[in-house]
Amino acid sequence: MNIIDLHCDVLYKLRESKGSLRFADSPELQANKTRLQNGRVKVQCFAIFVEPHIHVDQKFQVALEQVDYFYQEVLGKNPDMVHIKEWSDFDRLKIGQTGAMLTLEGVDAIGNDLMKLRTLYRLGVRSVGLTWNFANLAADGAEEPRGAGLTNLGKEIVQFNNQHHVLTDVSHLSERAFWDVMEIADYPIASHSNAKTICDHPRNLTDEQALAMFKKGGMIHVVYYPPFVKEKGEASIGDLVKHIDHFCSLGGVKQIGLGSDFDGISQFVNGLEDASKSQNLINELLKYYSEDEVRGFASQNFLDHRPGVRR
Repeated sequence: MNIIDLHCDVLYKLRESKGSLRFADSPELQANKTRLQNGRVKVQCFAIFVEPHIHVDQKFQVALEQVDYFYQEVLGKNPDMVHIKEWSDFDRLKIGQTGAMLTLEGVDAIGNDLMKLRTLYRLGVRSVGLTWNFANLAADGAEEPRGAGLTNLGKEIVQFNNQHHVLTDVSHLSERAFWDVMEIADYPIASHSNAKTICDHPRNLTDEQALAMFKKGGMIHVVYYPPFVKEKGEASIGDLVKHIDHFCSLGGVKQIGLGSDFDGISQFVNGLEDASKSQNLINELLKYYSEDEVRGFASQNFLDHRPGVRR
């Protein structure tokens, strides 16, 4: 069953390696091309992530370097990787092709300069998360003690996303910032978040947040990182399924997807150690859900809720 995965950090690793890793097959990459294809990941979203310790004057340069790796290493050396630039491009993927879409994990790289955001949009970014875990000029992140909401700049970014049919990703936001986003975002999404009721972690979503996402037509993509799956001990695929069960109990069966966080994590759900193992999750879900429901979780729900699709 084909999968659309909303989040990985391959570009971060490619830049860190200074060109020593090959996207095609380097074993250090959990979501390299070979593993994506073996796991039937039909579309992979590639996050641009700039670490907090990078000097403010260098952040945009680091983001552009990751974009360059996307164009040179991911697309340039692999003709079977297809750049997803428009929402209709999902429908044009052929057998043997894998789609690749750019996303932005935190707007630290743009400072307060919307020209830089426009530049990243022109380069292909189609989903924007306002923060990583901490505060920036747009909003507070999930682990910022202050817990503030959106700034005026943050609101401008969401409005930009609305105007350009770009997803606004809530996965790393503080709760107050989340609610600010929900007031104004046309295309909210959680690219990699689980249920706080099942695993009480600041990065997970409360039932109230999940219900608000579902009411607004937003998607929640469950993440494979064990500390977000289970509060203590090793995590199994069954533990991850509990989060899907819970979101379904809130009425979200048509609005659940997958967001692995591969190459951004160093611990793994047993049986989901890299992208090649993705069908293990599909097979487990088929024990409890209909084929149509599982196909929805894997890809169809996202296709049905992407911008520009009538619902």
